[in-house]
Amino acid sequence: MSGFDLAALLAERGGEAYALHARHLNHQLPRMLRTIGFDQVYERAEGAYFYDTEGREHLDMLAGFGVMALGRHHPVVRKALHDVLDASLPDLTRFDCGPLPGLLAEQLLGHAPGLDRVFFGNSGTEAVETALKFARYATGKPRILHCPHSFHGLTTGALSVNGEAAFRDGFAPLLPDTPVPLGDLAALRRELAKGDVAALVVEPIQGKGVHAAPHGYLRAARETLHRHGALLVVDEVQTGLGRTGDFFAYQHEDGVDPDLVCVAKALSGGYVPVGATLGKEWIFREVYSSMDRVLVHSASFGANAQAMAAGLATLRVIEDEGLTERAHRVGGLLRERLAALVDRYELLHEVRGRGLMVGIEFGRPSSLRLRGRWTMLQAARRGLFAQMVVVPLLRRHRILTQVSGDHLEVIKLIPPLIVGEREVDRFVTAFTEVMEEAHRGGGLMWDFGRTLMRQAVAPARQGG
Repeated sequence: MSGFDLAALLAERGGEAYALHARHLNHQLPRMLRTIGFDQVYERAEGAYFYDTEGREHLDMLAGFGVMALGRHHPVVRKALHDVLDASLPDLTRFDCGPLPGLLAEQLLGHAPGLDRVFFGNSGTEAVETALKFARYATGKPRILHCPHSFHGLTTGALSVNGEAAFRDGFAPLLPDTPVPLGDLAALRRELAKGDVAALVVEPIQGKGVHAAPHGYLRAARETLHRHGALLVVDEVQTGLGRTGDFFAYQHEDGVDPDLVCVAKALSGGYVPVGATLGKEWIFREVYSSMDRVLVHSASFGANAQAMAAGLATLRVIEDEGLTERAHRVGGLLRERLAALVDRYELLHEVRGRGLMVGIEFGRPSSLRLRGRWTMLQAARRGLFAQMVVVPLLRRHRILTQVSGDHLEVIKLIPPLIVGEREVDRFVTAFTEVMEEAHRGGGLMWDFGRTLMRQAVAPARQGG
């Protein structure tokens, strides 16, 4: 019997977390967290809350970038994982067909009329990689279209359709790709006319900046793509499974019939990495065209029993607790409460989104007093004001949020789908207090802004 004791190990070495990370992992992460004041130590989590070493409650409005859609440690998912481990299933034999993958695929496809088959991988980026491979093989064409500011993952294929240069720089050559602006059908037609496009990969609502595709665009894009022998790939890794108030975000628009849909994050139940690519029958039959090609695309840990059990439990919770409808209702309340502040605060530019995916954008103020401070921040680095808002939300109000992308003055809220009016009240109250301080033009918030400016300017001076 092994002498491994996890609780004892954490008790002995848990206090070294930041030092261990700095020594053995990405050394810039702890440095960045300390710079922005996010170097918190959390001891446990439950539902929509973290608890620090002093037992204080922190509201999670980030949900692990959308992974924790059910909140932390949902009892139904926990029980499912205990049950699947206790069952001692003959998992990953590689030469059998267990029941759990088929059951999960059946349930997923039940929410996606028009799609017929599923491939299970381990992450959102794998789901996108699968879609890219399937689209290129099924169409016989090499080039993929995507949108500026898109994010589809960071492995090489997914990186090829990443709309941010900062992620792509230094990793070329990538797959042949071309960006086309979200909603621009004329640009899409121009690229399709060249005859070499396999697919357009698109997020119905972009995570970077929280920009939704214009109504009617996805349906028109699909029709245009099909006329040129290309496919529509919809990335629902973050927007899927109830997040936006429909099970999939593309379903907000009637008549959208995607060829491939990528799913992950929330499907995990917050526990076991899982990704899924849903697609048309004919595409799967092209890829797996003979028994010789049975393993032409596979994943060593794909469709493992723990991931499948977590996915099945997650779908059951979403249905039983009405989380899709809850996201629609609570998200509408959150956006309404925040939008009411736009006319009150000149630094607050717009509130947008769907369901519980909300973007809060800041912009240039009208008053001379605030405009000078805003201009200095923008000169140092775009996005610093949004960071100035995020930090006091955490440090003073114990609410975890994020800036919605590099060089963006946008905060993104993607809380667990279980949040309700209590959490809306807490966030809006805290956000209002932060806005009040920002508009007074003094205090610790702008002092922190000067610190961020020094951090932003220093690398440029060193590089010069």
